[in-house]
Amino acid sequence: MFMRMIVADSIKTTLPKTESAKDLWVLWESALKRKDSFKIIMALVSHYDLELHQMDVKTAFLNGNLEENVYMDQSMRFSVEGKEHMVCKLKKSIYGLKQASRQWYLKFNDTIVCFGFKENIVDRCIYLKVSESKVILLILYVDDILLTTNDLGLLYETKKFLSSNFEMKDMGKVKMEGISYASVVGSIMYAQIYTRPNISFVAGMLGRYQSNPGMEHWKVAKKVLRYLQRTKCHMLTYKRSNHLKVIGYSDSDFARCVDSRKSTLGYVFLLAGGAISWKSAKQTVVASSTIEAEFVACFEATIQANWLRNFISRLGIVNSITKPLKMYCDNSTTVFFF
Repeated sequence: MFMRMIVADSIKTTLPKTESAKDLWVLWESALKRKDSFKIIMALVSHYDLELHQMDVKTAFLNGNLEENVYMDQSMRFSVEGKEHMVCKLKKSIYGLKQASRQWYLKFNDTIVCFGFKENIVDRCIYLKVSESKVILLILYVDDILLTTNDLGLLYETKKFLSSNFEMKDMGKVKMEGISYASVVGSIMYAQIYTRPNISFVAGMLGRYQSNPGMEHWKVAKKVLRYLQRTKCHMLTYKRSNHLKVIGYSDSDFARCVDSRKSTLGYVFLLAGGAISWKSAKQTVVASSTIEAEFVACFEATIQANWLRNFISRLGIVNSITKPLKMYCDNSTTVFFF
């Protein structure tokens, strides 16, 4: 099926094979949205009661334009009769190329910018278009697209534009869809990253022993799964509030790791009454005091606060973000030095 699409789309041509041709080893970098960006936008969707729709780009990587000369051997089942000794010169990007993801991103970026969308320079997979009081946000994740807006007309106009430039599948409104130790920890980590900040600490602890887990680690992992099963109705919630602003909290223990005596930091940021960003991680340095441990935690939280501030300010929706962000720490000495 894939090879038939390549032939039908005329994305290759045949050329004589040269003995001097060599394999090309280059690193191509492609943009991917950050998880925190997604959660922030979901908070705004809830707060402003925005429409949220999903689209899928079919064979997205075949849309990319190549900037290099790339050759490939002909497939045995799809070789050109009488030219079996020749090779294919690709006219378009295809799946399997190292640069395929990046070339698709560049193609999509050029196309959507021409339609009036502006790229968020903090997260380059987020696009914004404003027309008077109408606002639409576009989130790109490889070949999946989320559209959120306060105007259905602008939404359908954008869908029509995308469908006229790419082969799209309109999936309508977004709907919720209901081993080994490493696999179990990975599942726990996935829940922690997206919707369960309350298990961040234990998820981080379990992740430290993936190379050589013991029976005690298995017991703890199963206990976490049972807890998640009992509390599966618990979820992130966002709601309208009188003052839409970001509030952060940071904390740290002191030398709790018995192997290295390193401390564990944690922080969480709230927007629209719900958590949008959180982290629990072992510190990279050995703190000599509780003050130092708290200081490291507060510093890590401040770095994230700056990123949140830059990203949200680029959205141009939350006016209060221009004011200093509030951060809370339970160590008075650390607060004094900050």
